[in-house]
Amino acid sequence: MYEVYALKYAHHDRRASENFIGGDPHDGPMPLDYYVWLIRGQGREIVVDTGFSAAMAAKRGREHLRCPARSLQLLGVDAAQVKDVVITHLHYDHVGNFDLFPQATLHLQELEMRYATGRYMCSACFSGAYEVEDVVGVVRRLYAGRVRFHDGDAELAPGVSLHLIGGHTMGLQAVRVATRRGSLVLASDASHFYANMEQARPFPIVWSVADMLDGYERMRALAASPAHIIPGHDPLVMERYPAATPPLQGVVARLD
Repeated sequence: MYEVYALKYAHHDRRASENFIGGDPHDGPMPLDYYVWLIRGQGREIVVDTGFSAAMAAKRGREHLRCPARSLQLLGVDAAQVKDVVITHLHYDHVGNFDLFPQATLHLQELEMRYATGRYMCSACFSGAYEVEDVVGVVRRLYAGRVRFHDGDAELAPGVSLHLIGGHTMGLQAVRVATRRGSLVLASDASHFYANMEQARPFPIVWSVADMLDGYERMRALAASPAHIIPGHDPLVMERYPAATPPLQGVVARLD
């Protein structure tokens, strides 16, 4: 069994109409929170995604709260010593800061690298959420022997598995984790908010709407229950789950 934590590192105010294809008839504030995740147990520390830097937050107009590596330190984890980092996809808010994990092997779907370096990046509607230096940096990491590609579903460790979902990007992957309360699924951007999957209303940054809708069903099949699916950007995660310790209220939630 593993412990699983959501670590909030940034925030962005926006409206509900921006979070659903077709907008929202009851438009109002519906902000995004930004997370990285930690899976700990069985002698392992696995980080899921690496966030973005303060400089990237300024470039993209986001509120940067703390460096994700600093958030990990609050749980006693040294980013420089982490051996495995899952990159759910190569968007700027999920793969920035990977250089803070110099000892880690990056786990990535081969299809995501193909997508991020292929012909679809000629279109701004697909390339806008990528940062070229992040993608090039991962290519350099590949040539240094620090990237492991996965082709569809794969077991990363006993009780931790990767699952190709697609939809948001061509090669997005979710992570299933065995915990004391059952199989938990870190959805990442397969569903930004609980409302996206619960109401079958996709987020508008999307490679394939059909794959995104199918992904909601796939995650329900992987998780112990729909309540075991953790969306990638929903502030409700910090409300629905307890703080790792009382001083970390609103900063680190324990999900297992």
